[in-house]
Amino acid sequence: IPIPSSSNLVTNTDSVLVLANKKYRLHADYTPKDLVVPNVKFVSEEYHSKKLMRQDASKALEELFSQAKRDDIDIFALSGYRSYQRQEYIFSSKVMERGINVANQTSAKPGESEHQTGLAMDVTSPSVNFQLTQYFGQTKEGKWLEENAPKYGFIIRYPAGKEDITKYNYEPWHIRYVGTDAAQYIMNNNITLEEYLGKV
Repeated sequence: IPIPSSSNLVTNTDSVLVLANKKYRLHADYTPKDLVVPNVKFVSEEYHSKKLMRQDASKALEELFSQAKRDDIDIFALSGYRSYQRQEYIFSSKVMERGINVANQTSAKPGESEHQTGLAMDVTSPSVNFQLTQYFGQTKEGKWLEENAPKYGFIIRYPAGKEDITKYNYEPWHIRYVGTDAAQYIMNNNITLEEYLGKV
């Protein structure tokens, strides 16, 4: 693993390798300083804070989407940044809808969501009616995304077969910016961000 496990990158919110999961939580008052709206196709036209991403991630997303267009791949951005408070609302809605156990596997508690880092984006396509579904991973858009995301610094954050490590179900739509070196290493070695950082 190219990164020493003692590294404080894991908790450094300025780092693109910051870890947000069930063990490493973000503070309720944490908001990234450099949030911008990437110039890509979004499912919804009007402005919403969920369109925001940190600047580096936003620029990389624009490059990824430009390549998709050149390759005739029709993808749309759906949901990026979420505040602690918005995640609180989403999680409690899921609990009321489907119970705590299902909510825990499919949604993050506030402070444990990657969306709060401003480094994640949910991506979808017309082929799945703009839904967030595991079937997306089998579509040509989902396969293209998995193959090409690392070239632009993104990983599929919750891969199939790694649920025991990530503690989340497979999410082929959720990409996370970690920078190109880390992304290519993670995908080439079929590991997770937790394994890369030595924080399993």
